[in-house]
Amino acid sequence: MRILGIETSCDETAVAVLEIRGKNKISILSNIVSSQVKIHAKFGGVVPNLAAREHVKNIRRVFNLALKTAGIKDLKKEINLIAVTRGPGLSPALLAGLSFAKTIAWLYDKPIIGVNHLEGHIYSNWLPKNDNRPLTIDDRQSKNIFPALNLIVSGGHTELVLMANYGKYKLIGETLDDAAGEAFDKVARLLGLGYPGGPAISKIAKDGDPEKYPLPRPMLKLKNFDFSYSGLKTAVLYLIRDIVTKSPSTKFRASPSTSSGQHRLSAKQKADVAASFQKSATEVLVIKTVRAAKQYGVKSILLSGGVSANETLRIELKKNAEQNGFKYFQPLVEYTGDNAAMIALAGYFNYLTNKKSLSFYSWSKIDMDANLGFV
Repeated sequence: MRILGIETSCDETAVAVLEIRGKNKISILSNIVSSQVKIHAKFGGVVPNLAAREHVKNIRRVFNLALKTAGIKDLKKEINLIAVTRGPGLSPALLAGLSFAKTIAWLYDKPIIGVNHLEGHIYSNWLPKNDNRPLTIDDRQSKNIFPALNLIVSGGHTELVLMANYGKYKLIGETLDDAAGEAFDKVARLLGLGYPGGPAISKIAKDGDPEKYPLPRPMLKLKNFDFSYSGLKTAVLYLIRDIVTKSPSTKFRASPSTSSGQHRLSAKQKADVAASFQKSATEVLVIKTVRAAKQYGVKSILLSGGVSANETLRIELKKNAEQNGFKYFQPLVEYTGDNAAMIALAGYFNYLTNKKSLSFYSWSKIDMDANLGFV
């Protein structure tokens, strides 16, 4: 079975072709991603309508390249299913992908399935590299994996999702304000590091002292499994202000045009702030995830989402999960960002369980559901 995946939930135009042979043989025939990062960098974040315009401009080219890379010459004969992100995401961006997918489904008379973007991130843990994968579609192995706890961390989402089995989810915790990735972006702006913030902070934090500045661990002492990053972001703002005030050689000027400040810190000061922020942000994620895993008695912990590329988070969560007796899985770094291979695989799992498996003609029934939450 071959699945065509399409992803346009934010600023990545992505198309992939996945092949499933037998019951559990997964092969990625192509996985093409066109990024808009450079376009949105000057705005400090993604502009929805601009993102949608770029999707419309790029999707046909990305689609053709994905088919060519996969060796698909006749879509009607060689593709069995189309999977497309239906949400959550930026509405204008989602519409670009949905419209393209529905057109292809109608033109080639193919079944089409809507995929929750976050479910796609979860299944990134099953994506292979050279036919070697951390997880397999296997009933015997599933008994050793489930129930599992998924930590999904990205620019728009920070959620803990309990997974009883394939396609069976329960949301047990989420951010009450800023997502972890959003906080990384905003702190990067405060430090003058540009966009996207996650990789920039991770890079300079390697030269910093994570113990230099004690920052708060929001909601860590509460018994629930929700998160909050707005206060941590504000604490960094005040920290930078205090550093500048105490350092005659530095200057700080509040800018009315942005929510951040224009400032001058030494390279060492920036590295120490970045390292301290990163430690605080990731520590909350790790501790609350392991705590939830214990309370719910899961067998394994899975990490996914764009922020799951963060080296500190990957190392610390793996160490703490395994020290507490949990199996641990994380996607390859190349699959942590938005991509269509994960959407295709999630579509396949949904197809197997007949979950929201739709023809082109019935698609409109869930269009209004495109921006609902995960569970």
